[in-house]
Amino acid sequence: MAKMQANQMRAGMVIEFEGARYTILKQNIMIPGKGAAVIQVEMRNVKTGAKKDQRWRTADTVERLTTEDKEFTYSYADDDNLVLMDPESFEQTVVSKDILGDRLPFLQENMTVNVKLIEGEPVSMDLPETIVLEVVEADPVVKGQTASSSYKPAVMSNGVKVMVPPFITAGEKIVVKTADGTYYERAK
Repeated sequence: MAKMQANQMRAGMVIEFEGARYTILKQNIMIPGKGAAVIQVEMRNVKTGAKKDQRWRTADTVERLTTEDKEFTYSYADDDNLVLMDPESFEQTVVSKDILGDRLPFLQENMTVNVKLIEGEPVSMDLPETIVLEVVEADPVVKGQTASSSYKPAVMSNGVKVMVPPFITAGEKIVVKTADGTYYERAK
């Protein structure tokens, strides 16, 4: 275990807090008008799956757990679980869908994912930074709006709504960031 400052926490890291292991889901540094900055963290208990919100001062220290990274290939979903395959040994590993949280809709078949393990137990999963999705539905362009300031909602092939520039139409493929589900660029 290694100590780190609270402001160094990032999504996907695993920490020990109050005797339990937690995976960081989201983190947000808040700077109030008065006083010191604080970091608001949404985290999930590795064993129970319970979510918890916690605040730290940015100078506080937390225990970061050392994890082993291993690449897996996503095979399929089975009820509340995801089945992953080790590309070297072809062994299957089952993990809970909760491990991905809000990023679950971005998981695609045969996608290579990075799983963080502690003592052989999966505790966190990272998706590729961006994925290519097809726009299924997009509002028509409203004339008179400038391209720089206006975005319109569009529904992707995985059912997620993404705000896209006005020139994007249904049937086009776009690149979406998996971390926050935002438009990145038109697929080449």
